[in-house]
Amino acid sequence: MVKICGTEDIEQHYAPVTWLASLKALDSGPWSRVYPFNMPQGSDHAASTMQIGEVVAKLTALTVDAIRFYERRALLPKAPRTAGRFRLYTGDDVARLGFITQMQGLGFSLREIRQLLELREHRLDACLEVRDLLKTKIERVRSKIRELEQLEGELALDLHKCNRELKHRQKRAPRSCPILNSSQEKKREVPC
Repeated sequence: MVKICGTEDIEQHYAPVTWLASLKALDSGPWSRVYPFNMPQGSDHAASTMQIGEVVAKLTALTVDAIRFYERRALLPKAPRTAGRFRLYTGDDVARLGFITQMQGLGFSLREIRQLLELREHRLDACLEVRDLLKTKIERVRSKIRELEQLEGELALDLHKCNRELKHRQKRAPRSCPILNSSQEKKREVPC
C-alpha cells in the first residue's frame, strides 16, 4: 500500500480497495485478462498443471502433435483432462518430454527410450543396464559409420568415372555414361 503523509484515515477508508488491487494484476494487452497473484488456490495440483498448447509445447519446443504421439506410444503417461477435455501436464511431464527429446537426439529409438524411461523411473541401480544400452548404441553407430564410409568410397569412385567421361567428351565424341552402363540392367544406354 502506498503511504502518503497525513492520510491515515483515508488509508483505512480505502484499505479494502488497495487490498483487492494487490490480489490481482491486469495485463494491458488488447485482450486483457485478470491474473490472480497472492490468492489462495483451490489445490496445488491445479496450480502446477499446464495445458498442452499454452505452455507445454512452448517449454519443450515440441509440437502439440508430437506430444500427443508420445502419449499414444506410452512414452508419456495419459494426461488428466479438464472438464472441457483439455489435457493437463505437470512439470514432471515437461521434464520427461525433455528427456525423450534428448535421447532421440542421441539416436535412441522409441523402444530404447521407453526402456530408458522405465529404468529412470523404477531403478536406482540402473547404471549397468544403461551402460549396456550405451555400448550397444555405440557399436551400432560405429557399424553405420563403416557402412557410410564404404558408400562414400563407392560414390567417390563413380564421381571420378563421371569426371573422366566428361573430360573425354571435351576432345572426342560422347560415350554412354559409365555409371548408367555399370548397372546390371542394361536396358538402354543414356548419354551423361
